[in-house]
Amino acid sequence: MPGSPARGAAVGGGPRGLRKTWTELLAGRVKKQKYDPEREQKLKDSALKLLRYHQNMHELLLEVEEPRCKKLRLSELIEGDSAEVSSDRSASFIRSAFRDQASRLGVPVGVLSARVFAHSVLQVCVEPSHPVLLSPEQRKKLTSSVVTAQHLLAHNMFSRLTFCQELWKAQNSLLFEAVWYLHTHGVVNLQELLQSHPDTEAMALWLFRNLRFLCEQIGACCPSSDTMEAMLSGLVQLLISRGFQGSSDPRKLVEPERMPQVATDVLQRMLAFSLDTLDANPQSTLDCQAVSGWITVYSGHICCGLVAEDSLNSFFSHTLTQILTYKPVLKVSDAIQMQKEWSFAKTHHLLTDLYCRVLVTLGPEESVGRLQEVLEMQEVNWQHVLSCVSTLVVCFPEAQQLVKDWVASLMARAFESYHLDSMVTAFLIVRQATLEGPYVFPSYADWFKESFGSSHGYHSCSKKTLVFLFKFLSDLVPWEAPRYMQVHIFHPPLVPSKYHPLLTDYISLAKTRLADLKVSLENVGLYEDLSSPGDIAERESQAVQDVKKAIMVFEQTGKIPMPVLEASIFRRPYYVSHFLPALLAPRVLPEVPDSRGAFIETLKRLWISCSQPSVRT
Repeated sequence: MPGSPARGAAVGGGPRGLRKTWTELLAGRVKKQKYDPEREQKLKDSALKLLRYHQNMHELLLEVEEPRCKKLRLSELIEGDSAEVSSDRSASFIRSAFRDQASRLGVPVGVLSARVFAHSVLQVCVEPSHPVLLSPEQRKKLTSSVVTAQHLLAHNMFSRLTFCQELWKAQNSLLFEAVWYLHTHGVVNLQELLQSHPDTEAMALWLFRNLRFLCEQIGACCPSSDTMEAMLSGLVQLLISRGFQGSSDPRKLVEPERMPQVATDVLQRMLAFSLDTLDANPQSTLDCQAVSGWITVYSGHICCGLVAEDSLNSFFSHTLTQILTYKPVLKVSDAIQMQKEWSFAKTHHLLTDLYCRVLVTLGPEESVGRLQEVLEMQEVNWQHVLSCVSTLVVCFPEAQQLVKDWVASLMARAFESYHLDSMVTAFLIVRQATLEGPYVFPSYADWFKESFGSSHGYHSCSKKTLVFLFKFLSDLVPWEAPRYMQVHIFHPPLVPSKYHPLLTDYISLAKTRLADLKVSLENVGLYEDLSSPGDIAERESQAVQDVKKAIMVFEQTGKIPMPVLEASIFRRPYYVSHFLPALLAPRVLPEVPDSRGAFIETLKRLWISCSQPSVRT
């Protein structure tokens, strides 16, 4: 070409003798470059890193493989028929193929097989038909791949760490059943997979999301519930055993710190989600189904024998504490006004189910002890505390005495050290227990009379204790339910005559408050029923109810009940105007005298004997 230097011609300016050809320049450049083994190794490492993190392994293998070997691609070997893989000749061929490809790429054979197998697993999970489960076709494909991975593992040709890292790169498309299948078939266990995740927060969110999906499907009773229950049980066992390791567990000394933190975090997230859902009082929602499924894990038999006993107890104790302290936004005044709505019958059935499962595992004695500790040391959610107390006394008869003893200790402490918190706690717990009826716990009137109606009451030590009691009762008046003030008026504390103004001041305040609420003292029955819905006008006459209850007690004891006798003396207007007319209402008399007739005759004889003047001998 005109004007162009000939090959090998001199280039550059200057005299002819100083100009060099291209060949000479290139030759000189090669001579100047010295061999640097460290630099060569760095280049190799950078190339490997580039391949590992920025290259699609499946596409890379297609590029590297020669045309004549297209039928022997590694991805197809991994996804082959499991029966073929199990034969010795096929297994040997697969090992050879992986060694050859690893040699060509310059990577360890274990890394190569792990990356190819991870790609195969993720391909199986593409386009899932279920949030957590594999379809039959997906399960069949995964089974074939797992057989190959197991074979490579047996010959030390598979890197578990690399495999885990590759899976987490596409965690959003990873189905939980695929992970569970790898765990149960010994390819990589759940703990190893979770520990390899580079981001603790992302791992916790992934677990939480999959747990919700699992529980949602279990709560909906879908056809594959057996598989999902096994997955849920296995994951929960792992989380409890790692998150609540006992002091004697050797893993506590060697296990990375983040695994226990992740385990407790996921368990707390699930419980918080459940409590939030139940606070919203759902009817028929997916969240409610998820809560229903999650509550099933709070059973000792799920982890029995597989989780250490001290870990299990620690988990359930922690769970009860979290329930009692979750979102402590309600004040004591709120609890005083609203606790009637937190009885056992009015609490969401899933929440009472949760309480029962936790309390059964801990036992009534330890449960009451945990309640005491939490109330003394932490801010609490009063709705959860009081609804838990209701569940405790309703479902565990032996807990009734434990609650009585607990209240007695609170009252003793309150009057010994004038500790207001103990006084408030005792009154709230007693009132909550009495909401469940006399067959579960003595009535509030009986407890109040027993505590303050004699010279041995808590308040009888000094004037200071009397002032403490009446100031407390007076401070309650603005938030009190009318029933409680009526009990205080009809069954007042026993007070020495010189301190009687303290009592009269309180009664005056309570009566004023009742008048403001337009509640009449004359319509108050002998047997209060604080848990009954509606007011007196919306249900059967209070006097008729009192007659029925009095006759029922008479049938059991053969004696006129004490409330009837007290009313005949201290509450004459109600006794004469309401109770007696209800008792003596006209009716057809039975041929054989019944208990009602016997009650009337006994009351008549008692009245005649009391009205006759005594004769001195």
